[in-house]
Amino acid sequence: MRINHNIAALNTYRQLNAANNAQQKSMEKLSSGLRINSAADDAAGLTISEKMRGQIRGLDQAQSNAQDGISLIQTAEGALNETQNILQRMRELAVQASNDTNTADDRAEIQKEIDQLTLEIDRIGESTEFNTKKLLNGQAGITSSAQTATVADVTDITIKGTNPAATTLTAEELNAAISKVDAGTKTEAGVYEVVVTANATAATLDDGGVSAADASVSSDTTITINGVNISLKATDTEQDIIDKINNASEKTGVIAIDQGSGAGLKLTQKEVGSSKSISVTGANADLQSLGLTDSTTATALSSNGTDATGTINGSAATGIGNTLILNKSGDAADGISVKISDDLVVSAGKSLTFNAVIDNTNVVDLQIGANNSAEQSLSIDIRDMRAKALGVDSINVTSATTAKNAIDTIDEAIKAVSSERSKLGAYQNRLEHTINNLGTSSENLTAAESRIRDVDMAKEMMEQTKNSILAQAAQAMLAQANQQPQGVLQLLR
Repeated sequence: MRINHNIAALNTYRQLNAANNAQQKSMEKLSSGLRINSAADDAAGLTISEKMRGQIRGLDQAQSNAQDGISLIQTAEGALNETQNILQRMRELAVQASNDTNTADDRAEIQKEIDQLTLEIDRIGESTEFNTKKLLNGQAGITSSAQTATVADVTDITIKGTNPAATTLTAEELNAAISKVDAGTKTEAGVYEVVVTANATAATLDDGGVSAADASVSSDTTITINGVNISLKATDTEQDIIDKINNASEKTGVIAIDQGSGAGLKLTQKEVGSSKSISVTGANADLQSLGLTDSTTATALSSNGTDATGTINGSAATGIGNTLILNKSGDAADGISVKISDDLVVSAGKSLTFNAVIDNTNVVDLQIGANNSAEQSLSIDIRDMRAKALGVDSINVTSATTAKNAIDTIDEAIKAVSSERSKLGAYQNRLEHTINNLGTSSENLTAAESRIRDVDMAKEMMEQTKNSILAQAAQAMLAQANQQPQGVLQLLR
């Protein structure tokens, strides 16, 4: 028998410590509900579960982001609903003003209401915001610009006001020839090649020859330009006639120019394009003496301007005045419009080529995923919905003709607002599906993380019970082992 080392007691003590430690860990897991409470519990499992936790929290926040996006869309769409109601009322008023049972005073009163409705459209566009972010004034829409204008022979491209002796045009001058690039409601961000083959021209009237004397009329008379009567006197000088025609230009859209050297007058539309024409009626002798015709029988003269021509991304664009518009369903450039400066002159058979850049730097970018990737974000663009952008900033119903034209203009504005609302509705539906998918992903990932990190309570309770019994047994056996050396004393008596 040995008393220096009580091996049985030491072994029992070691087993008691092991049971106590195991019991302590079991109690820690049971009290927290987690299998991994520190890295020592499962180093690899901790790393994997922490990555999953980051994804889960990201997915949950992405759901919240998508909900905020829906709220933003609903705010914008609600405002556009009211804008559309206003446009419907404006159209109703335009139809009313088109009826010739109305007097000039009646139409003036209708015009007052239309003017106020126009101001309200602007106010809605300027004031609609979400979390202080403007939504309908163009700040949430895509941006556009013209860049890298090129031309094969710049001597065939001129810009009014530049040095006519110049053999080259600077890049700034070439780019200035493109005064505006607008993205349509279906235009995607990108770079588009625009080729201008002809600029728009204004309608003009003159006889193309040389008259023997300055423009004049032989007796008091009246000529009619675009439906507006202009009274001329036999005593009027050429400058008097020019002044009278130009004083009425706000109504006629036509200005008179002295061609000099006794060549008579030249009438020119102030705006370019085929929709802007000149119509002049009067006595044949008067039209001849004004230098507008050399025909001996003409009592009515007319002239139409021409629209710009060109292509966008190789597809023929529609010219409206000096604006080229591409309407091609399915094309990335569908809806893009390019405004050419009225100062640009493209020689016959030549073309000006430049790139129109459509960017999305101003769009509302929603983070709808847990990670930083293009596929996990959604860009929402909301176009400028103010009166000028809709083309209704100068609606005029003071005559039956202008009121009828206003109907077409308002119809286009209603169509534009409807298109924007439809796009916003599509965004909202997409976000609702996104939220459902994010919820499912978060749920499944949480289940996976739970299998790694959470404790099986039944199994761990069994372990805790086992370790508790072992600890009690070890404690009892330690007491027995400590008593065994007492037997040595019997040998010493």
